[in-house]
Amino acid sequence: MEKPVHHFSELFEQLGLASDADSIERFIQRNAPLPGTMPLAEAPCWNEGQAEFLQEAVAEDADWAEVVDHLDASLHKSH
Repeated sequence: MEKPVHHFSELFEQLGLASDADSIERFIQRNAPLPGTMPLAEAPCWNEGQAEFLQEAVAEDADWAEVVDHLDASLHKSH
């Protein structure tokens, strides 16, 4: 069975964050770059529930894993 494809904005909605393009860009600019060795789920910008969701999405290779990887790359990149 094929995994559903989630969009970046849907991930932000799932995390309880503003999900329009401008808000996503501001969030990334405000929180990037993360230190290279810091796992995404340990970033100080997440609350406990958000961090748990992000960690589980990757650990379980859930249908959110690909878009979470995209967020991880965005937050580790210098802007």
